[in-house]
Amino acid sequence: MTSKILKGRYQIKRHLGKRAGQRTLLAWDQQSQKFVVVKLLTFSSDLTWETFRLFEREAKTLQHLSHPAIPGYLDYFDIQTTHGKGFALVQSYINAPSLEKHLKAGQKFSETDLKQIAKAVLEILIYLHNCHPAIIHRDIKPGNILLTNRSGAHVEQVYLVDFGSVQAAAVEQGTITVVGTYGYMPPEQFGGRAVAASDLYSLGATLIYLASGQHPADFPQKDLRICFEDSVSLSPSFINWLQWMTQPSLERRLASASQALQVLENPQPQHHQSLISKKPAGSKVVLTKNNDFLQVVIPSQGFSLDLLPLVGFAIFWNGLLFLTYSRAIRNWSSGGWFEALFCLGHLGCGIWIILMILFTLFGRIELKIDQHKIRLKYKLLGCEYQRPRPAPRNKIFKLNHKTSTDSSASSIVILAGAKKFTIGDNCPLSKTELDWLAYELSNWLKLPISQNKLTARNTD
Repeated sequence: MTSKILKGRYQIKRHLGKRAGQRTLLAWDQQSQKFVVVKLLTFSSDLTWETFRLFEREAKTLQHLSHPAIPGYLDYFDIQTTHGKGFALVQSYINAPSLEKHLKAGQKFSETDLKQIAKAVLEILIYLHNCHPAIIHRDIKPGNILLTNRSGAHVEQVYLVDFGSVQAAAVEQGTITVVGTYGYMPPEQFGGRAVAASDLYSLGATLIYLASGQHPADFPQKDLRICFEDSVSLSPSFINWLQWMTQPSLERRLASASQALQVLENPQPQHHQSLISKKPAGSKVVLTKNNDFLQVVIPSQGFSLDLLPLVGFAIFWNGLLFLTYSRAIRNWSSGGWFEALFCLGHLGCGIWIILMILFTLFGRIELKIDQHKIRLKYKLLGCEYQRPRPAPRNKIFKLNHKTSTDSSASSIVILAGAKKFTIGDNCPLSKTELDWLAYELSNWLKLPISQNKLTARNTD
């Protein structure tokens, strides 16, 4: 078919690729005097209805896209070939090798290179995912990302090509079409489902391939997670970011390209590997979560030997209640205001100690975060108290996990605007339980964990 002219305009120069029912050709546009890419789809025995549907969708999608890093739509028309009737999609030609070809040619990618490539692709994905409806590429891989030849140490222009698997998110809900490339597809895509975060997984797997030279499917896996850490020479923060991008579970993966870009450009300490990812054995904490809300219920501690000193002190302190009460009334009536107030203060402290014991025995703490608010409640015998007051969910901006070097103190602080929601300082949880809750909160909120080490005081 070389040298054949299509539509009296596009002169075929050479073949670029082939797959079932489709061929990709390099052609010379005699009208614009530029090289173009022509994708041909012909009706034959190996053509399926799904292939035709995806081809048409690619043409319609490119027609409505306008981005300097995406091939431009030029033409779409019917053709008649020796193989039968078909269709041709013409798009602008990008004279750049794919990342796959760069790697096979011996190209090495440093961490700086990988970050530059990641940022460039994420900016393209931000554009695609912000379309209405959102455009999901579904086949991001080294062969579909082009990189112009490098000049010096800096990565040049990056392009995203091959929209033959593209999905319009709002249209495709409920379908069971499985497209993509094995090794770069997230688990949900095998079930025919794809969302914005699916493209993030594919990008993460692509970067792992570039960093290691090893196909993602060839790595050992644990709970479907790619275990690549020992095969790359990358900084801990970038490894953590790649782990977050390639989380098998959607609810634990970064949710959007803009969020992924923000975390990449402003890395914060993430210690998922050192935290507990499963509920500690024997823990009474109840964690309930789905896509709409997360709730942590910390039940009462019940009676324990640790409570005996407080009970003993409460008996001693409150044993004087009748005396302080009668003395306060007597002094109040005789004008001894200061002594009366002091006695009433003693009474108030006694009541507070009793409430602390009752809360330890019968109270519980509830942290609930839904799509609208974050709330922290203290409940005791049918009464409840919220401290601080609820805050809007969209105000949550930081998750802080404070630990002590001597393991004597640990807490989780969620910052929402000017409010702090704290778990740990106010409830009987072990450090292991708090590590686990920090892990769960980080994955559900899609927030990195900022850890603070609290130095133990020297009591010698």
